[in-house]
Amino acid sequence: MRRTLVPPFDVPPQPPALGGAVHALHGNTMGTTWSVRLVAHPDRPLAPLQQAIQTSLDQVVAQMSTWEPASDLSRFNAAPAGSWHALPDTFFTVLDHALQVAHDSGGAYDPTAGALVDAWGFGPAQRYDEAGFVMPDTSMLATARARCGWRRLELDRAAQRARQPGGMKVDLSAIAKGFGVDQVARCLQQRGIGSFLVEVGGELRGEGVKPDGQPWWVALEQPPSGDASCTSAQAGTLATIAASGTVAALYGWSVATSGDYRRCFRADGRRYSHTIDPRSGQPVDNGIASVTVLHRTCMAADAWSTALGVLGAGEGRALADRLGLCALFVVRDGADLIEMPSAALAALLD
Repeated sequence: MRRTLVPPFDVPPQPPALGGAVHALHGNTMGTTWSVRLVAHPDRPLAPLQQAIQTSLDQVVAQMSTWEPASDLSRFNAAPAGSWHALPDTFFTVLDHALQVAHDSGGAYDPTAGALVDAWGFGPAQRYDEAGFVMPDTSMLATARARCGWRRLELDRAAQRARQPGGMKVDLSAIAKGFGVDQVARCLQQRGIGSFLVEVGGELRGEGVKPDGQPWWVALEQPPSGDASCTSAQAGTLATIAASGTVAALYGWSVATSGDYRRCFRADGRRYSHTIDPRSGQPVDNGIASVTVLHRTCMAADAWSTALGVLGAGEGRALADRLGLCALFVVRDGADLIEMPSAALAALLD
């Protein structure tokens, strides 16, 4: 049975001007794809919009990618102990928000856990899907964990700078993609586009309505049932998203999903997810198949989907209820999938 979800809005969305048409743009970024559907005059030139969108996403990569040696983030990670570094506005905004989620989640989400991500083969080098990869032993994990710890990362908010404590590797992969979605939304709004649906690697944000007055309906992502195989591909693009039976109207809201099926590998009969619990140093193994979060900003939805997935259905849903987060937990029960909405999400379901 299909369920509908309409997040609250302060002002009812206004239909776009008469004569508008839906245009589609797409490209590549962050090792995945992006796509935009927008409402504009049928004759509006699209090449400038395409370039502006790509530029806004390229800026996120240039500042926050661990895969680009010349990025601002990579330079910070390679900096000597005790050094302070002025950060670009957007980089600082994302890092500051990441640390707030780390605090609010009790460290279930930790943007300084890059050394653990690398140790498990999910970073840019010595990857789990490359020849010669060896799972980390106790000594390797202890070394990696010593380089982590969000409380060790000092920010000087007045000067908009951060201090490298030494050997720390910040990894913003669980928040930067959502921020990229928000940046594309700002880019479109600055160019007079008020109705659009933005998607980057499965994370989405919608504004306004289509020419027929309908909202941008999206299906919440459904994990594979049973003991699904691992894949290195990004799940959940607009073209491949699996319907969970719940569709959401994105009136000025965003949706992001974190799942154990997105990137993982198997060893000795066990699945190792790319989502690492920074508190234990181990890939999560708590029965969570996925967590989907709806939020005003995609940056927050992205980070919280990871944090709540690490916490699990019990502790995670309790925290979501305390914070008023709209979250859908999907738990594996043998070959079955059980959906467990937070109180805020359940209140919106029809």
